[in-house]
Amino acid sequence: MRTSMPPSTYTVRQAAWVLGVESSTVSRAIRLGTLRTVRRGGRLVIPASALVRLLAEPRPGGTP
Repeated sequence: MRTSMPPSTYTVRQAAWVLGVESSTVSRAIRLGTLRTVRRGGRLVIPASALVRLLAEPRPGGTP
């Protein structure tokens, strides 16, 4: 049986879905430098490692 690997990069829309936020929130994070992007084929995409790093950061008001 063959399993598919998760993508190594995500579009803004895909990243928004993963993070559970609007695309505009992801775009704002990119503009502010909170979320790293790379160019692939002339498009800005978010590396999976950048999403993992962002998801691992503690959230304000969250439990430690």
